[in-house]
Amino acid sequence: MEETTVEVDGMACTGCESTVTDALEALSGVSSATANHESDEVRVAHDETLVDESTIAGAIEDAGYSV
Repeated sequence: MEETTVEVDGMACTGCESTVTDALEALSGVSSATANHESDEVRVAHDETLVDESTIAGAIEDAGYSV
């Protein structure tokens, strides 16, 4: 497992954190995601052979946030 930290713009509350977390944890190969709207970051534990940083960024953007 690899852990990747990504800066996310647009998260303003715990509901935003949940949206980002749910979008990432729905990806095959992601074991966990922890978003923090106060630091504007999300930490993602993932299998690097199945999920790369561009896939993570795409899921965040699809959820309505900017990377």
